Amino acid sequence: MNILLQWAPFMPTAASHNAPNVDNLYGFIFWLSVVFFILVIGPGAWFVYKYRLKKGEEHQPTPRITHHLGLELTWSVIPLLLCVVIAVWGFWDFMALGVAPADTEDIFVTGYKWGWRFEHRDGTKELNELHLPEGKKVKLVMTGEDVIHSFFVPDFRVKADLPPGRYTSLWFEPIGVGEHQVFCTEYCGDGHSGMLAKIIVMPKDKYAEWLRVGTPLGPGETLEDRGKKLYSDKGCLTCHSVDGSRLTGPSFKGIFGNPQPLADGASVNVDENFIRESILNPQAKVAQGYSPIMPSYQGSLKEMDLNALTAYIKSLK
Repeated sequence: MNILLQWAPFMPTAASHNAPNVDNLYGFIFWLSVVFFILVIGPGAWFVYKYRLKKGEEHQPTPRITHHLGLELTWSVIPLLLCVVIAVWGFWDFMALGVAPADTEDIFVTGYKWGWRFEHRDGTKELNELHLPEGKKVKLVMTGEDVIHSFFVPDFRVKADLPPGRYTSLWFEPIGVGEHQVFCTEYCGDGHSGMLAKIIVMPKDKYAEWLRVGTPLGPGETLEDRGKKLYSDKGCLTCHSVDGSRLTGPSFKGIFGNPQPLADGASVNVDENFIRESILNPQAKVAQGYSPIMPSYQGSLKEMDLNALTAYIKSLK
């Protein structure tokens, strides 16, 4: 890894099958640029110094040189050959990234203002997080819900735009376990900089357990702690405040245990069952004064996540 980092400087962690290929091409172009910079600027700077007009000297006209065929062919043919090498090398890597093998697992990705939805083949849904097993080849089939977004994972060296109304795709095979940051790199509005997600690569046995119950609590982590993190990671903070201020949806502050007027004129007591129903089927009981625009989180939250969010909302006195 140290050798790779020196060959391809300034690159993040290489965590996919194709990352070394991209890094090798980048390293080749980087060091080729360094070499030509030295070859061109170095002699030029030396000539400026060596042949400068010194004090007391007078400028002497030099013979006019029209051309030098050998030199002109050299500085034309060598760069041309290098450009051909880079073009073929780049096209080869581009095709390797663009054509997915037959044994990939397809995952559907939707970019929206301002978050990411992931749907696995078994129906499991995730918001702003994507859990994957280590060593599994994955193909992302992606589209934009509203405007053009762009899905970029620096550690995997993959990036593709998500135009509305059509599908684009990319594929990768994660190497090792760990978390990897996802960015949107197409400006999509005032929430663009916060349109982040994480890809969490897990050992296969832990991934199977996660599919069953969700991510277990970490050392010293409480349900309230997990709920607070989910409130941020799942984008709840964009619609629901925790300080009583009015946003697109009702504030969570002090809501638990109190009556909530509904749009149909009825009222309901905010308890654990109401919170659960509002997360999984938000159109069933719409709060008075608010529009029924909240999406369903059915299938995108595990039981542990629902319990954690409920505990966090209960703690907001």
